[in-house]
Amino acid sequence: MRQNQNRDPKIKVLQEKGTLNRNAERVKDPLFQENEFFDPRDLIQVKYEMLRRVMTDGYPVTQSAKSFGLSRPAFYKAQLDFEQAGLPGLVTKKRGPHGAYKLTEEVMDFIQDACMENPSVRTRELIDLVVDRFDLTVHRRTMERALLRLKKKLL
Repeated sequence: MRQNQNRDPKIKVLQEKGTLNRNAERVKDPLFQENEFFDPRDLIQVKYEMLRRVMTDGYPVTQSAKSFGLSRPAFYKAQLDFEQAGLPGLVTKKRGPHGAYKLTEEVMDFIQDACMENPSVRTRELIDLVVDRFDLTVHRRTMERALLRLKKKLL
């Protein structure tokens, strides 16, 4: 079973988009059991159908959430997200920081100037320069990613 999942291109796409339902086996709603169109691995589809069951078919929230393998709080969160943003609101947002938040425009300008002044400057040296100038510690990998973005920007 695990090997089939690894070969299924839809699972790969769902994982990449952050919409894979990791608890697909909990979905017990008859639509998902009897009709191939409904895929319990697609979390957006599961959330939407759960909401539709309540709003259109008049099912109780508790029953609908349980039938779709989700909790009542998950139902209310999905309902709020759907009301605020429609279908795209059902896509789970990635948690944690997004992007290099330490490397502000000022810091990036400084890094760019340092690279222009000395094209052979090493990552470690740039990190030390940033620490000296801004009293800001930057991880080596963060600096490497910043340099890649800078190269793309300059091309």
